[in-house]
Amino acid sequence: RAAQGLLLGVGMVFLVLLQSTQSVYIQYQGFRVKLESVKNLSDLERQWASGPRLPPESLLPAVCQHPALPPDLQTVCTSQEAASIFKTLKTIAKDDCEICVNVACTGC
Repeated sequence: RAAQGLLLGVGMVFLVLLQSTQSVYIQYQGFRVKLESVKNLSDLERQWASGPRLPPESLLPAVCQHPALPPDLQTVCTSQEAASIFKTLKTIAKDDCEICVNVACTGC
């Protein structure tokens, strides 16, 4: 009986861990980024607003130089269209991924 209780407890812990490791992703123009990373993007942009700037001729958003930019978003910075991609990702992330109606969102 004690073994059954232990197995049940271990199973519950496993289920909680499994749920916490699953993430929702946004797939857009060949990039796959975590919804959580995109949600944090605005905070990073605000933090970086008073920080160092890229030269004016650079097409990359300033946030691409932020040291805390998540690795999945760093890949977006390799694109010449990074600014428009970030803008679209933020639009998608606002609520469409939360209710999983956008085909760009996976892992719901």
